Amino acid sequence: MRLNTLKPAEGAREDARRVGRGIGSGLGKTCGRGHKGSFARAGKGKIKPGFEGGQMPLQRRLPKVGFRSKLKADTAEVLLYKLALIEGDTIDFAALRAAKLVPSTAKRAKVVNKGELSRKITLKGIAATAGAKAAIEAAGGSVE
Repeated sequence: MRLNTLKPAEGAREDARRVGRGIGSGLGKTCGRGHKGSFARAGKGKIKPGFEGGQMPLQRRLPKVGFRSKLKADTAEVLLYKLALIEGDTIDFAALRAAKLVPSTAKRAKVVNKGELSRKITLKGIAATAGAKAAIEAAGGSVE
């Protein structure tokens, strides 16, 4: 195969329509655009997404619902029992990232109460739910 022999697959490219070339071509006079209206005009054929011909569009008929917090998207959840996998008594965000308990896209972490914690640990700079905080303190640890 050489660059000078490359060509598109059979039927992949259609010939351009030659419009305005007389009545016998089938695309003379109005050139396949019909009579009047926005689609007959040059540069006026685009209708914006969601436009329903003047009827109240669906996105305006339905009520506004919900809210997505960007803070939540940046926060990774860490389960309580997985903290036992990390060596050392003090656990910070860098230690969680080194243990691959939080994804690289996360900017902060929050410990969620699930499972048991048997050893004493100290959380630094990491949020914890009320249940997780109680479980850490019950094991003799602390949350800073």
